[in-house]
Amino acid sequence: MRSFLKIYIAILLVLIPSTLTIIFFNLLNSSNEIVVYNETIIKDDLSNTDISYSTTTVEEFEAAEEFEKGNLFVPPEIVKAIYLTSWSASQESFINYLIDIASTTEINSVVIDIKDFSGYLGYDSSLDKAKEYKSEQIRIRDIKALIKRLRKENIYTIARIVVFQDPILARARPDLAIHSGTKLASSALKNFTAQTLWLDKSGLAWIDPSAREAWDYNISVAKEALELGFNEVNFDYIRFPTDGDLRSIVYPIWDEEVARPLVIKEFWKYIREELPEANLSVDLFGLATVKKEDFGVGQIIEDAFQYFNYICPMLYPSHYADGFEGYENPAEHPYEVVKYSTEQALLRLEEFKKKEEGLDPRLRPWLQDFDLGADYDADMVKAEIRAVQDAAGDNFKGYILWSPTNFYTRDALNFSYSE
Repeated sequence: MRSFLKIYIAILLVLIPSTLTIIFFNLLNSSNEIVVYNETIIKDDLSNTDISYSTTTVEEFEAAEEFEKGNLFVPPEIVKAIYLTSWSASQESFINYLIDIASTTEINSVVIDIKDFSGYLGYDSSLDKAKEYKSEQIRIRDIKALIKRLRKENIYTIARIVVFQDPILARARPDLAIHSGTKLASSALKNFTAQTLWLDKSGLAWIDPSAREAWDYNISVAKEALELGFNEVNFDYIRFPTDGDLRSIVYPIWDEEVARPLVIKEFWKYIREELPEANLSVDLFGLATVKKEDFGVGQIIEDAFQYFNYICPMLYPSHYADGFEGYENPAEHPYEVVKYSTEQALLRLEEFKKKEEGLDPRLRPWLQDFDLGADYDADMVKAEIRAVQDAAGDNFKGYILWSPTNFYTRDALNFSYSE
């Protein structure tokens, strides 16, 4: 009887908008079900009307709606990512390229610059400081729509923030920036201006790592990224500079008495305090996996373990010094270099976990997909991935590939541990 009544009402409401029809049908349902139409075929003879519908629970219907909106997303257990600049992420062709890779290979994630080496935010920011510092350069026109689209494609999104290498902030706030003692020499007092900024070999200005106002600025960018819908925030360049005339550097805030690692650790701690529930990752030099000391940059891997969900050492074989572990040219030995570094990092991670119960940081290294020191073809890139998997075993949590062109070696991306 109830089924007959439903069909009868449906016939009467043929010309009523489908939303009203759904309401009438669901009034007849006492269970936690709603009617979802698959297809309705209206024939000339109403007695032969064919109405096709199915039922689903309210929870399932709402979940489907949230997925359609791009609000429902289950992060992958093992993140396999590629990197895009904000310029690339602003181009339809690159987004289609990313989606195609994600649908045809094991890649399931992407790292996108939202604040890069230039200091610019590559999207339309609502931050007051971004307006004050004139740090917007809108490349990605509708970043919310981009994130929504990638979520619907089941692509995990990571927002990358370059922190202390920041020419825009340095010029807007020279009181927070590193300066050149040579340029200051003509003044009896430390008159910090944009003209006295210290520059690295690439001609880029840096921020004093002790500048708390800079800490707050970068954390506000991270908070906005999460509000926009990014699944994770990745911090890069949280360190002291490594190239250029280091002897001429003058720090306006750091007293040079507090050890560099303590300065960096204090900032990492502050990030976690300000973003207690966020999924966070941090990039480290590859040497941080094998060196117990900070080698002048302030990065000690155990300190990072304490405050981040993912530790991302840059295990680019081309970036290791000639002679590393006896290899004349480490770039020609991707498997050996990456495996050794990964093993050392995981040994230190296990020791850390024994002392810090309740914390579960994970290792997710950056790997090389560019030619430097050697030609990196599919076999070379595969060798890096295999090295991480072999070293990690059941603790394998993924990797991120870096290519400055943002084009990747597709033949390496269907690699699986079983090979």
